[in-house]
Amino acid sequence: MSDRSGVSIAVLDDYQNVALTMADWSVLKERAAITVFNDHLPDTDAIIARLTPYDIVCVMRERTPMTRAVIERLPKLRLIASTGAQNASIDVEAAAERGVMVMHTGYDSSPTIELTWALILASVRKLVIEAESLRSGGWQRDVGGNLAGRTLGVLGLGHIGSAVARISKAFGMEPLAWSERLTADRAAAVGATLVTKEELFRRSDVVTIHLVLSNRTRGLVGARELGLMKPTALLVNTSRGAIVVERDMISALEHGTIASAAIDVFDQEPLPRVHPFRQLANVLATPHIGYVSRDLYARFYQDTVDNIRRWLDNQEGR
Repeated sequence: MSDRSGVSIAVLDDYQNVALTMADWSVLKERAAITVFNDHLPDTDAIIARLTPYDIVCVMRERTPMTRAVIERLPKLRLIASTGAQNASIDVEAAAERGVMVMHTGYDSSPTIELTWALILASVRKLVIEAESLRSGGWQRDVGGNLAGRTLGVLGLGHIGSAVARISKAFGMEPLAWSERLTADRAAAVGATLVTKEELFRRSDVVTIHLVLSNRTRGLVGARELGLMKPTALLVNTSRGAIVVERDMISALEHGTIASAAIDVFDQEPLPRVHPFRQLANVLATPHIGYVSRDLYARFYQDTVDNIRRWLDNQEGR
């Protein structure tokens, strides 16, 4: 795109190469030069080398972290345009100290709620195993399970967890819930029963995590919690990888402490090419696609364009 103002924009981590098709970027055509990067750089020095020429950096939430070490070494940086209502991987204090504005977009949790249930259903009914068997010329290979009459344990009853708990009733499940500050009335409002953390892990056939990553929740699920689970149980995580102690989950899956896991989030993203989660037969792993839907991408990128346009208007009006 052409550049009349001298403003340069970097759009990072566009894995599917769709950013420019998801919104009307033409409103910026005469005002800025836009460069899209489809790959991910994990190395801080490489990130800095790439971003040094840019005034505006567009980040997809929690892909490339905008840390203090990065922000302080980008002399031209004036705006970080992030997707999502918040982005914990941006050091907003460092940005403020450097006079860098941080702008966010709207968000919709429906895609993550839907993916949670897709992972649960696919795991319980062995859909990947059966589909791969059929594709390779086979027929029925395994025996799936039922959700009706089973118990769902929901860690965290925020917007996503509450919706997941309500939906479980449609499958005839009994939802239990726990989080540190959850009340019985709040749980009952979505049809769930408040229990202790230990009881949730002991009783549940499916445990699904919907907590915000913080100092309180980091490593919340470890060997002790996994050891309380039924050997037939499924653990689902569409929240944040670091809430579960990765080495403890791998051990539990390898030794049959739990039957299976369905995981969309990881300690390191993208997931290393050689990793147990890529090989374990009792793991259904997806590449952090909870929020990756056409409708939400369109909202993310159009809001990003609108944010940049407003920022440019403000700069030009000074």
